[in-house]
Amino acid sequence: MKLYDFAPAPNPRRVRFFLAEKGVEVDNQQVDLTKGEQRSEAFRAINPAMDVPVLELDDGRCIHQVDAICRYLEELYPQNPLWGRDSFERAQVNIHNHQIMLNGLMAVAEAYRNTTPMFVDRAVPGPHNYAQSPELAARGMLRVANFFSDMDAHFAANQYVVGDYFSIADIQAVVVIDFAKWVKVRIAPEQQHLQRWYDQVSARPAAKA
Repeated sequence: MKLYDFAPAPNPRRVRFFLAEKGVEVDNQQVDLTKGEQRSEAFRAINPAMDVPVLELDDGRCIHQVDAICRYLEELYPQNPLWGRDSFERAQVNIHNHQIMLNGLMAVAEAYRNTTPMFVDRAVPGPHNYAQSPELAARGMLRVANFFSDMDAHFAANQYVVGDYFSIADIQAVVVIDFAKWVKVRIAPEQQHLQRWYDQVSARPAAKA
């Protein structure tokens, strides 16, 4: 298998982290988003949505979108489950993973893509062009601040996102915290519960993937 990747970007990192936790190695091909390689005709033939990551299977079929890729890998490599160990736990992982994507990842992306010169008229990824919005950037920054506060409160009573179970939701959350540095948001000194969790997850060997 081969992963189409862009090393600095948050979404491909989530898949690399997941693969590393599973102990699975795949080929890697970089797609330079800063040069617009994702909008080339060659890459559009691989992924019409024009984003990374994309997992190319050995038979040439492709899967894009992080959750779709990671669910496929979970079925292929069920050892060390990261989507939950029983039906209820899987439901909890799905709930939290979706909330982290909605309230964390999308909030940072909203702030970042609406303020970064590289994304003028490209405020939303994909095949269509959208102008930047200062109002959406401001809203994104507020949402990021609220996300950090909410997660700090959550970790006051939980070792990981889902109780004492490390899951894909933790992978997504730690990537969001690092992604927020792109908009100059960091864990505040008083957010000690969030910092404790962040240090614990960041120390995992797979976090360096």
